[in-house]
Amino acid sequence: MATIKIKQIGSPIRRPESQRKILIGLGLNKMHKVVERQDTPEVRGAVAKVPHLVEIVEG
Repeated sequence: MATIKIKQIGSPIRRPESQRKILIGLGLNKMHKVVERQDTPEVRGAVAKVPHLVEIVEG
């Protein structure tokens, strides 16, 4: 199955608790950290909920 790389570009400070939990669920906890996850609808939905905090990295 295909994978996607997700990079944290925003800080969870002063964000709602639900958005912080989404970042933790994706495995992100520090600025500019990149993780590789399976490209599933669940992961895409989590990324869609916090588009101001994460970006999908090409390559």
